Amino acid sequence: MAAGQAAQAAPAARADSLTQLRRRRLPPLLGGFALGYGGLYYGLSQSWYTGPRSELHWFNDWPEWKQVDKAGHLWGAFHESRGAVDMLRWAGVPRRQAIWYGALAGFLIQSPIEYFDGRDPAYGASAPDLAANFLGAAGVLTQELAWGEVRLMPKVSFRLTPYAQRRPNVLGRNLPERLLKDYNGQTYWLAADVGAFRPGSRWPRWLQPALGYGAQQLLYNDADANRAAGLRSYRQYYLSLDVDLRRIPTRSKTLRRVFYALSIFHLPAPALEVNSRRGLVLHGLYW
Repeated sequence: MAAGQAAQAAPAARADSLTQLRRRRLPPLLGGFALGYGGLYYGLSQSWYTGPRSELHWFNDWPEWKQVDKAGHLWGAFHESRGAVDMLRWAGVPRRQAIWYGALAGFLIQSPIEYFDGRDPAYGASAPDLAANFLGAAGVLTQELAWGEVRLMPKVSFRLTPYAQRRPNVLGRNLPERLLKDYNGQTYWLAADVGAFRPGSRWPRWLQPALGYGAQQLLYNDADANRAAGLRSYRQYYLSLDVDLRRIPTRSKTLRRVFYALSIFHLPAPALEVNSRRGLVLHGLYW
């Protein structure tokens, strides 16, 4: 009888030890988040937003850049929320609390940029940007509450374009700036985990159909200025396949972390493009 009780107590003791370990992770996680959050926006205020300041004001930038920048806001807030949810779970926060607090964290990480833009005389705080941030965070919240996992994943791919060289002060002078600013080179995707919606099917969960959106000839955010430069911007829509690296089985913790980090990107794959300028275009390998 004593041996049986000891055997039953051992798993409970291990579970309790794991719970205590996870709870000890929470204070340094929150401290690191606070330091990183404060450092990020202090750095932006000292390096990026260094020009003259104005009173906080709003500006409707929805008509600009064919809304590619709004897709970027949604993508950023989504993955910041996803990362926050997973880190809070790792730290032992109960599931529903981790989901709600993590989604809120993703929205808060992204949104103070609007304060800085709102104090810049050349820009202004953007309600559409805030809405895109909210939709990104809400995308994680609703999927986690409904399915307990992310099944519809926003992703991004990037390629270099010649437009940044024509206007480097706006579209980027170097590679890091071009990754952030050259909307011509950004394509945003939504990949669907078909296997999760069809339990018991043979469809591999690592292989996912993906819809993409991008635009070209975005030298200026004003159509008249674009036409004066000999350009006419247009939208691009894509259908492709995506590989969800998180679904590739491996026993390596390092590889799992690498795959998790890379899961925010759409990997090169064949794609079918539709646009108003060229009709249907088949890409053998699209970045």
